[in-house]
Amino acid sequence: MASGETRRATVYIDSELHRAVRLRAAETEVTISDIVNTALRQLLAEDAEDFEAFERRRDEEDLDFEAVVRGLRDRGAL
Repeated sequence: MASGETRRATVYIDSELHRAVRLRAAETEVTISDIVNTALRQLLAEDAEDFEAFERRRDEEDLDFEAVVRGLRDRGAL
């Protein structure tokens, strides 16, 4: 586990998902907490990448959805 302070949290997990993560933890000799922490870090890292991409594209011109669809149809892509 990453260094730092930890907090206890109560979460409700679908029973089949809980069974799968419990088996995964047993197979890999990793705690369920470590698996959940890793999954949350990955999820938040993906969000951070998305935010960076949005920031890089902030000044791009907005496209009109209907015009894009019409253009695709006119070019035979639809």
